[in-house]
Amino acid sequence: MRHPLYIILLLCAGLAVMTSCTHSSQTKDNENAKAAWQRYHQACDAKNLNRALAVIDSMQTGKIVSTPKADHLRALVYDQAWHMKIAEQFYKKSYQAYASDPSQDWYSYSDAGYRWACLRLRRGDTEGALSVITQLLNQAEKNQAFPKNTETALLMLLADIQLQLHQFHEAQLTAQKAYQTKQQNASHQSRRGWDIAWISMNISTIYHTSGDIQGALAWLHRCAQALQLAQQEHEDTLLIEEWKGHVALRQALLLHESGNVSEAAATYTAIPRSRLMEPNAYTEAAEYLMAAGRYDEAAYWYERIDSTYLATDGAKMTFDNIATRLSPRYTAYRKAGRNADALLLADSVSVAIDSALVWQKQSDAAELAVIYQTHERDLQLKDLRFTISLHRLIITAAAIIILLIAYLLWRAYKYNKVLAAKNRKLYQEIELNRQEQQHEIAQLQAMPEAELTTDQQLYRRICALMNEKQPYTDEALNRDSLAQMLGTNTKYLGQAIHECSHGESVGDFINRYRLEHVARLLKTTDDPIALIGELSGIPSRATLARLFRNAYGMTPTEYRQIKDKR
Repeated sequence: MRHPLYIILLLCAGLAVMTSCTHSSQTKDNENAKAAWQRYHQACDAKNLNRALAVIDSMQTGKIVSTPKADHLRALVYDQAWHMKIAEQFYKKSYQAYASDPSQDWYSYSDAGYRWACLRLRRGDTEGALSVITQLLNQAEKNQAFPKNTETALLMLLADIQLQLHQFHEAQLTAQKAYQTKQQNASHQSRRGWDIAWISMNISTIYHTSGDIQGALAWLHRCAQALQLAQQEHEDTLLIEEWKGHVALRQALLLHESGNVSEAAATYTAIPRSRLMEPNAYTEAAEYLMAAGRYDEAAYWYERIDSTYLATDGAKMTFDNIATRLSPRYTAYRKAGRNADALLLADSVSVAIDSALVWQKQSDAAELAVIYQTHERDLQLKDLRFTISLHRLIITAAAIIILLIAYLLWRAYKYNKVLAAKNRKLYQEIELNRQEQQHEIAQLQAMPEAELTTDQQLYRRICALMNEKQPYTDEALNRDSLAQMLGTNTKYLGQAIHECSHGESVGDFINRYRLEHVARLLKTTDDPIALIGELSGIPSRATLARLFRNAYGMTPTEYRQIKDKR
């Protein structure tokens, strides 16, 4: 054994080396971080998904960004690429990681939460979206550091939800609160006009949807005033003209709906066609023309919308595209009396639906694969970080680390030896119990039916079904569907299983068959445990681990190791 003083001197020497290295490498680290961020922005601007993800991985590995920040960046990249399911997973991870201490990064915390709420609302989870919005707005009320821009966006999202729930008055009040928040935040910004114009336009839409046409016109007037201010702040005259076109189109529609038909027509006619430069403007023009009964003209704008998208992403036909591009054009054709065009378009819609189904299935499969790969990548990154830390410790105190590793290996060896002996014993007990159960079932199958009770007869049918058809491999199997397969009801099913399988419930009975199937696959195949769980009706790896440990006293991995050693 070395003298304790020698060990202390060795540690001091290591610390001195680390201190000198830290000062010399700090400047280099800053330069590396700046270069990494530049590469990230370049990849995003080029919409190069794989390159951006690789840069984020390197930034996380090099500790330029924290893990929650890296997850937020990944979510933004996937969001930009329209991989919404994957983006939602990363927004969720980032938000939940920051939730315990949002002060780490208020912007990333609030932005991840807002975007997660948006995606949850997009797929119909209104309650989940409201839960996240409420949590974030509570934080905004209590903390001055909460970003005001995000608070405004959250309030507008809340107003949109209230609108969907037909809470029109509440939606208007929430939108007004968002407007006040935006005004407070925009008072010291150079983009005050654009910010007020944006929110005024959205509030006008809320009032319009609520049925308050005059209120919608009033907010539209505020939007027009804000555009005048934006014109003084901003040099992009093309964008200003585009926005003016939007305001005029909205005004024409609102005037028409309020009964000012002539004024609405004059407003529409006065709009220079140079202001109608993109699909949103085409849609607004078509909406006004449809309301005014000018269906043939509306059909022209719907055709422009469709041709514009076909020139960019026509190969990716989705259900949203069908709803926004094809269905309105079909309605315009029919109302304009252009039945032949309507019939041709109806055939196109049928083909488009088939195309959308194929594309959606491919997209879902690809996103699920990425989610699984991402989980594996997270594990690899954790292993890599551990390796880097271990190397640094070896440099500073090699002798101590070697002794520590030797001690830990010895402890691990002793522990694994005890654990292996315990698991071998459990394995033998499992095999014995399985043999006893199979023997009981075999005896029951061999008995004449006349000697069996009603419960035993039904139980024998249940076991035959489970062994022959293996319905338990379907994760959706439950007591209702099992009873339906056997032509009985859940009461008799539960009673038969309880009486003939030593008090098991239906759920425990089904899970026992699933776990036995898992055990068979673990013994006879080298398939991944996650895949084995899916093939056995337990797709959740966490649920599989919990059920397997409760039933067998060990994990699936330990079970497979015991099998390999036999």
